[in-house]
Amino acid sequence: MALENDTQAPDFDLANQFGEHIRLSDFRGRKPVALVFFPLAFSSTCTGELCALRDNLALFQEHGVELIGISVDSKATLRAWAEQEGYDFTLLADFWPHGAVAKEYGVFLEEKGFANRATFVIDAKGIIRASFITAPGQARSVEEYRAALDEVLPIAV
Repeated sequence: MALENDTQAPDFDLANQFGEHIRLSDFRGRKPVALVFFPLAFSSTCTGELCALRDNLALFQEHGVELIGISVDSKATLRAWAEQEGYDFTLLADFWPHGAVAKEYGVFLEEKGFANRATFVIDAKGIIRASFITAPGQARSVEEYRAALDEVLPIAV
């Protein structure tokens, strides 16, 4: 079961596509985070979703939000995919232990071996303020992100 809104987001330490370690707590007190779990790099639905985020990165910047994608792929796979698609945001490898962070957030699909499409908007205090999950195979829309960000975070000036 996915974590609920108004609960503390579990901290984690994962490698990004460049091998640098990123901790959620690094953003605490600095800026909110949109944590975007997705099943697999290079798959058609995930590529479409993340390309839409790439094309609407200003939406996150306007709200002062750090956009972070996370999947069970390796950092090498995520780097190749980010370079191919021009993703200019952080992608994290929840590779080993396999899907451990997705499990902590309650969005790992054991029978499939990867995370569901789930988004958590986390404020600068580390509290989940909005979240949404789509059915397997169903992409999230930019409008869902816009609504979540507008609801919980004022536009940064």
